[in-house]
Amino acid sequence: MLNNIGLPGLLLIAVVVLVLFGRGKISSLMGEVGKGITAFKKGVKDSNDELEDSAASARDVTPEEEEKEKDKV
Repeated sequence: MLNNIGLPGLLLIAVVVLVLFGRGKISSLMGEVGKGITAFKKGVKDSNDELEDSAASARDVTPEEEEKEKDKV
């Protein structure tokens, strides 16, 4: 069904949406979508940075006493 929608059909849909919602409402809606995408990308980047930091700070946590005993042997 959707395979038969061509350029004239898309233009007709765009005009109907513009008439129903108005230019200001569509503009503000697209602005909110853009803010949402930006917030999502920032969240993903922060999450990746946090994982990298925790992986970099992960190190050998062997207690010092066991290390000293290993050195004696």
